[in-house]
Amino acid sequence: MDSLFDVRALLESVDAFTVSLWLSGLLLVLVVVGVRVAFATAFVGFLGLCMFFMQKQGFERGFLTAAKLTGQIPHSKTTTYALSLIPTFILIGYLAYFAGLTGQLFEAAKRWLGWLPGGLGVATVFATAGFAAVSGASVATSAVFARIAIPEMLRLNYDRRFAAGVVAAGGTLASLIPPSAILVIYAIIVEQSVGKLLLAGFIPGAVSAVIYGLLVICLATARKDLGPSVGGYSWKSKFQSLPGTLPILAVVLIIIYSIYFGWATPTEAGSLGAFIVLVIALRRGMKWTQLRGALIEAAKLTAMIFTMIWGVLIYVRYLGFANLPNAFSEWIGSLDQPPLLTLILILLVYVVLGMFMDAIGMLILTLPVAFPAVIALNGGPDVSREASALGMSAEECAIWFGIIVVKMAELCLITPPIGLNCFVVAGVTKETGNAIPAEDVFRGASPFFIADVVTVGVLIAFPGIVLWLPGLL
Repeated sequence: MDSLFDVRALLESVDAFTVSLWLSGLLLVLVVVGVRVAFATAFVGFLGLCMFFMQKQGFERGFLTAAKLTGQIPHSKTTTYALSLIPTFILIGYLAYFAGLTGQLFEAAKRWLGWLPGGLGVATVFATAGFAAVSGASVATSAVFARIAIPEMLRLNYDRRFAAGVVAAGGTLASLIPPSAILVIYAIIVEQSVGKLLLAGFIPGAVSAVIYGLLVICLATARKDLGPSVGGYSWKSKFQSLPGTLPILAVVLIIIYSIYFGWATPTEAGSLGAFIVLVIALRRGMKWTQLRGALIEAAKLTAMIFTMIWGVLIYVRYLGFANLPNAFSEWIGSLDQPPLLTLILILLVYVVLGMFMDAIGMLILTLPVAFPAVIALNGGPDVSREASALGMSAEECAIWFGIIVVKMAELCLITPPIGLNCFVVAGVTKETGNAIPAEDVFRGASPFFIADVVTVGVLIAFPGIVLWLPGLL
């Protein structure tokens, strides 16, 4: 009994804010040592809720309250209508791959862009950008083009590291170009319009693809051994390759225009896109085994994402009770330095975290604290555009920060030691008989880190790139 009273006295002697800081530190330790983000966040969140309610209600009632709340969160939050958008976007990508649409997209890009220095690399970048417009998953994009583009580049004596790096980096474009699962997750966590965020990612995604392409051209010009240009295609053969890209173009236009004109919600647009790609795949002779494979892969990736959301939402609920996000945003707002400098410091934290966490986990783990802080930098949730520090309304700031932070999250897909895209590319090349070690993939992708930094700088300097298209709604 004495020890019980000692624990109770200890709980009563510390405030919820201090406990939340210690538990946040524990969470980082668990993630760094290799515990899955979903399980680490759920455990720390449940532990925090127990401690919070035990302080208020005593041991037994506090534990029961925390357990009930923890059990309710996965069901109540994941039945949100907007979340149904994620599996439909993922399914579009896998159906497009099994229907053979990606191979035709790469062939068209090769015929039109192959004459440039490092032509197949440039073609891969823009083909991945095109596929990203029908796929909401970066990992799926990298896996698909590791099977299509890398064997072709190796056949033409491209540098192995360079070929693998282009595919790994190109896959990250799916995080930004709509339809994007990670943008949907951001919109749900910060309670912003899914449609406006999806539209906001279109132009920045295109800008990012152009910067990637320019980087490939510069590298191939400086080092001739990286990869030759591919010429010899007549104008007739170039135009003959375009009809194969029309199905993907049609799906993209249907999704974008249906959201833009209000004909359909993002969820309905995603479902319509998946249905159209399924019809195209069946008309092209998709077999039952291929359809089954697409459904299973989409289900596996969806289950992984939803499990992470469950765990993180438990942790987020605890942070709300502990008032940590509000306290952090007030502290950020009180700093005596330019808002843009503070924003850059916040983004540097994402660079560090990206070395130890995957993109989605990092985003949904940090947003509950980082998002209120950025809104505070702009002047608060109710400030007018004229009075705001960053020259944006609260909604515009939320959309702008969302695109920037998703672009930062892309970095962790190609940076060691986590770099999921790089490991996926290494695994696929091993399966296809062109084994490229993960460390070589990381080295090949490292120049694209600089390209991403340039892209982020452009988006910070010219927020209109992000805000113009959603501003038309």
